[in-house]
This record gives sequence, C-alpha cells and structure tokens, in this order.
Amino acid sequence: MQSKTVAILESRFGEQLAELVSKRGGRPFRAPALAEVPDVDHGYIAQLISGLESHPTKVAIFQTGVGTHALFKATDALGLTQELLALLAKMTVVVRGPKPTAALRSRSVRIDLNAAEPFTTAEVLQALREVKLEGERVIVQRHGAPNPELDQALEARGAAVVEIPLYRWSLPADTGPLVGLMDALARGEIHAATFTSASQVHNLFTLAQQLGRADRLRADLNRVLIASIGPVCSAALEQHGLIVGLEPRPPKLGPLVTALDEALSK
Repeated sequence: MQSKTVAILESRFGEQLAELVSKRGGRPFRAPALAEVPDVDHGYIAQLISGLESHPTKVAIFQTGVGTHALFKATDALGLTQELLALLAKMTVVVRGPKPTAALRSRSVRIDLNAAEPFTTAEVLQALREVKLEGERVIVQRHGAPNPELDQALEARGAAVVEIPLYRWSLPADTGPLVGLMDALARGEIHAATFTSASQVHNLFTLAQQLGRADRLRADLNRVLIASIGPVCSAALEQHGLIVGLEPRPPKLGPLVTALDEALSK
C-alpha cells in the first residue's frame, strides 16, 4: 500500500491500526466514528442480582470484553461480585469471541460454550443449539446497542431474555475528523477506507445525513476500496449502498491490514 491513503474509522484501536498501515508504507487518515459512553445503572444491576438469586437463570451470554469488565467493575463497587460469581457458576456461560473470554477468565469464571469465528450472532446461536431454552431465562450482556436478532431468536425458542446494558455507542463529541474525511473523499485523496464495526458505518451516515451529504458520501466511498472487518460490518455497509471490496479471514486487525496491503499493491 506504498503511499496510499487509508481512512481509519476505528476509535479504541485506531492508533494500533494506523501503526499497522504505516509499517506497510500507507498513510493513515484517522477519523474516529464511534464513542463508547458508559451506561451503567448500579441500582438495576443490584436488583438484577437479587432477582437472579430468587429466579434461577440457565444461560448467560457475554458479547464484549468492555461490557464484561464494566459489569464486574459495577459489582465490585456494589460489593456483589462474589454473589455474581456464585450465580454464574450455576449457569451455562456463553462467550462471543476472545475479548469476553479473557475478561471472564480474569475473574476465574468457567466458560461452557464459545462462539466460533467470525463471532457473530449466528455463531452464538449455533453454540446454543443443544441447550434447552424452553421456559428458561437467559441473561444477555448487551454491547453498545440492542441485538434484536439474538433476543428474538432466543425468545422464539421459548426463553425469557434479560438484557444488561453497560455502555452505548454514539458519535464522537468531535465530528470534525469525520467531516474532514468526507471532504478528502470528495477531493479523491483517499484510496481505501477501513470499517471495523457496523456502528461506525451507521454513525458516519447519520452525520452525513444531518449535513445533507449522504448521497455524495456513498458515491465517493464506492470509488475507493472498502475493507470490512467481518460479515456484520459488511451487512451494514451494504445496507447503506456500499460495495465491500474485502473482508479478512479471520476477522482481526492483522489479517485486515494484510488483505488491504495485498489489494492496494496490485
């Protein structure tokens, strides 16, 4: 990707992704499209744990590392971590990828089922295929937005779903870099754009819609190479009328940059 300019919309690992692009000779253009806003209700969590003790729950699904850490930080503050660990020991614990796995293992939580790559809702449901859910309760650690696909699939199998919101995704407070990205795309200065979550896509187009630039943004993006981290992100891109140029296997930053380098070097 020598001398090619690559737009990076990742926030939390944006610096790491920019370094990987730079090491391969590319020019990173950082425009964070996502902010994680804490959304922890300590009263709700205390009430939930009390309710779990009186109403047994069969399954707990952990979707993200940041959300899992936030849950335990809240129970630490409430003095309820041991109660939560005791409850989890009686449940079937399901994880959606390596990050919640690491977070749970740091608390010595037994993990019963792991979603396979690429760690989407489909793989979570596949991991649960042999678990009887009719008439059972299922806890879902929510990521930055509700997951209706997961909730509805669980409810269709007869489960009662209890969500635990811990953070939410929003646009960054400073949207200047995103506006700068739209301008750079319009001037033809961007060669590729990397998207690492569906929410980045939705946020970018929410801002573009507010500015009356959505149609122009769509056209400009479709003139560059669009790199998506995985199928959920790709579905969001396609929803907004964008053409996905590549999707790495496995869905991780390293393979994403490798695939991007190969494509831009051709």
